[in-house]
Parts: sequence; C-alpha cells; structure tokens
Amino acid sequence: MPHPSRLSAAALTATVVLSSLLAGCDDAGDEDLTRQRLDWKDCPPPSQAQGGGGVPSPLPDGGAWQCATMKAPLDWDRPDGETIGLELIRARASGPDSGRIGSLVFNFGGPGGSGVTTLPAFGQDYARLRTRYDLVSFDPRGVGRSAPVRCLDDRRLDAYFQQDTTPDDGAERAELLESTREFNAACEKNSARILPHVRTTDAARDMDLMRQVLGDRKLHYFGISYGTELGAVYAHLFPKNVGRAVFDAVVDPTQTSEQGSLGQAEGFQRALDNYAEDCTSKAEDCPVGDTPQDVKDRIARLLKDLDSRPIPGVFPRDLTQTAATSGIAQSLYSKDFWEYLTEGLERAYDGDGRVLMVLSDSLNGRSENGEYSNLAAANTAINCADDKPRYDTAYVRGRLPEFRRASALFGDFLAWGMLGCTDWPVAGAADHPDVRAPGAPPILVIGTTGDPATPYEGARRMAAALGKGVGVELTYEGEGHGAYTGESPCVREAVDRYLLDGKVPAGGTVCS
Repeated sequence: MPHPSRLSAAALTATVVLSSLLAGCDDAGDEDLTRQRLDWKDCPPPSQAQGGGGVPSPLPDGGAWQCATMKAPLDWDRPDGETIGLELIRARASGPDSGRIGSLVFNFGGPGGSGVTTLPAFGQDYARLRTRYDLVSFDPRGVGRSAPVRCLDDRRLDAYFQQDTTPDDGAERAELLESTREFNAACEKNSARILPHVRTTDAARDMDLMRQVLGDRKLHYFGISYGTELGAVYAHLFPKNVGRAVFDAVVDPTQTSEQGSLGQAEGFQRALDNYAEDCTSKAEDCPVGDTPQDVKDRIARLLKDLDSRPIPGVFPRDLTQTAATSGIAQSLYSKDFWEYLTEGLERAYDGDGRVLMVLSDSLNGRSENGEYSNLAAANTAINCADDKPRYDTAYVRGRLPEFRRASALFGDFLAWGMLGCTDWPVAGAADHPDVRAPGAPPILVIGTTGDPATPYEGARRMAAALGKGVGVELTYEGEGHGAYTGESPCVREAVDRYLLDGKVPAGGTVCS
C-alpha cells in the first residue's frame, strides 16, 4: 500500500478515465533542453494515472488553467540521451506585470500525487499568492502523465489492498511477503526503463530545468509533505538557485525509513488520541465512545473482529482489517475529516463498512468506478529508489514490540509496511536525504503539533539540517497535515508576507 508517512492528503484524488499511461521517450540529440519553448494549451481531462475527472474549472476571476509538456533527460547522467515528457500546469499571475515576482512551483507530496490535478483543486486557497506569481505545478517523473510507473492492474490492486497486512502466523507472513514480491515484480515488468530514474535527486534536477524553461532566475517554491523533502534536496543541489521557499508538513530528513515509520506510528496515535479527546469532550454525546479510552478500545475491538470477519463495504468488496485501518489513517490527515471518521465508525459498528472503505479508497487512489491512479505504483517506486534499507520478515518481527509501544492501533500496520521494498529491482540511494544547503537564502519551515503524517519534531530537524541561517522554523499549534490551508490566519499571514513581500518571520514563531 502507499506508505502513509509519505502521503499528502491534498494529493489523494479519485481516478476516472484511462488514457496515456506511459509517456514516450525521444532522442534529444544535441538539443539544449534549457532553451525549449513550452506550448501552453487548455488542459485535457486528467488521465487515469493522474486520478481522472473533468477538465479544471476556470478560476473565479475568469483565469484559465493551461498545461504543457516539458522535455527532460530520462537519465540525468546522460543529459544528451533519451528524454521523457513532464506534464506541467499553470495559472498566470492575476496582478499587474509590474508586480509579478515569477513562478511559484508547488509539489503537494506523496510521493506519487499528481500536481497537475491537485493544484486546480486547491487553487483558490492560493489566490493571494497568485497576485504576484504564476502558480505552477507538475507531475514528477514516474507520476500521472510524466512517464508513469505501472504495476498491477485494477483487479489485482483490489486484492492487494484487501490483503492482511498485519500477519499473525507464519502462513500469513509468507502470504504477505509473496504479495509484496508480486507487486514489485509487476512494476519491473511494466516499467523497467523508468524505475532507475525516479529518485528525488532526479526530480530536483527536473525542477532546476523547469526553472530555466519558465524563465526564472530563482526557483520560488512551496512544498508540502514529501514536497518538503524534494525542496530540501533541491536546495542542497542548487543552493544559489533557491528563491523564496516554504516547506509545510515537513518530512524529517535525518531518519531512515524505519525511523520514519516508527515516528509515523507515534504521529497517527497522537492524532487518534486527539480525535478521541475532541469527540468525548463535546456537549453532545460522542456516538463512538464514552471516554477517550473507550473510543480507542472500541476501535481496537472492531479491527480485531474484522481480521477474521470482514463486513460489507463498497459492493462487491468487504471491509477488511487492512482497509479499515487505512480508512482510519486517511481520516486523521485533517480535522475536517473527523466527522467522517465518526460516521464511518458508527456505521461499521452496525455492520456497514462503506464509509471507512471510501476513505481507504481515497488513500489508495481508487475511484468509484474501480479504476486506480498510479499513486501506489509511483509511491513505491520513488520511496524504494530513495531509501537504501531493505527489511525482511525476521527483522520486522523483532521490531514489533517497539512499534506497538508507539501505537497499539497503527504499530503493526506500519511495521509490516517496511517490507514494501523487499526484492525491489533498483538499489536504494541512501539511508536518508542530504539536505545541507549552505549559501541558500532563508527557507520557511512549518511544523504542526498535531500532524499525524509528518510529525512535528521533523520540522525542527529539517530546519537544523538545512543549516544555520537557512532553515527558519515556524510552529503551528493545531491539528492536521499541512498548516497553510488550515484554520490559522497567523500561519497564512506569515507565509504570504514572506512569499509576497520577502519578510521572513522570526525563527521560533508560534501560531495557534
């Protein structure tokens, strides 16, 4: 399954229509890719790999979304060799040309989320930034329309996401491992050419090419979730090319994939604790428990029962323990989703698993018609290309006690998720990314205390790792994955003043 620690809720969109699954490769020859001209046109409907749906709606002021394809080297070690097409989207700045700063490039996370479908969905949230920037996003290599990684077909993905991912005995462990190997083998069979070239360092080099093709002297950037890791790797590789940059919902760059999973277990447990406290503290009765502990105990009993007795979900599929856990995790990404978690639990206790399954489908990139985006495939490919460690079942079993101490509910789920890169055909690059960026200008790093997916502690470590005078930390005392589009005017004002006026907030600023 897509690893929750690397997924941004904003980037999880439904899938609808199949089209253009693999961008073709061309011979670049002696072409100078930095001098290419982008042919901006009205955007087509998103492909299935991007998440499907209709064409982007016009902006409230009548502005239009435009799409274009940028050529980039398939292999950055051979920049004059084959090229792939990277899909871009933009909305031109709404203010006068005299006040335009340049392009503001967004990455919404995943890895594996389509920026081409996500930016229009949330474009109005960035309307003030558009007064001085062209808003730009893209499908990173391996994602959406940008040479997408392909693995299992829809039917096999349904079974893959229904399987028992918290095995209780040797037979179940062997079945989980075999399923992982089958998924990874399908990725190699269908996408062998792109798999060695989807590392975050490759995407960072793509962004510097994008900067030049867009005509910008500096890269102005807004990264969310995994997008903060991508932005930090860019700053390490091209510190002198960084413009004004914001990292929101920050990945901890100092951790191995195991440490990230353990921190994730703690983060989701913290978010669940906060949900249970919130539900039971209201004047009306909490319909899923009398006390915070009662809420969590009832959820634990539900998941235990589902392990052996699934309940009807979205026909014809049943809600399994794995699907229910995924749905609960998805609902914890934002406080706005808590009401759906309550509804989903209420119905599940009455034998109706539809709401929790819809939440699970959202996490996994499945649309109502049963088609999947390539979110899971791209997420696995990028994570496994980046992360050097490879874990086996014996290692995971030895780590289970610590994961369970971190979270009784999510510990097993996240520990066994470490098997995702077992037998992956491409070696991982490093234990963790190098994000040292001496010489870069200030980068605003925002951590949210109740963030389940990228725990708050990672923001401070990112700020320190970027280096003295580079990382500027801002804390949001609140809930959810990502602060700028949340409930805090303080956060929004700090970010807007920095991106629009260049005024960096004082390090250690706290918003609530």
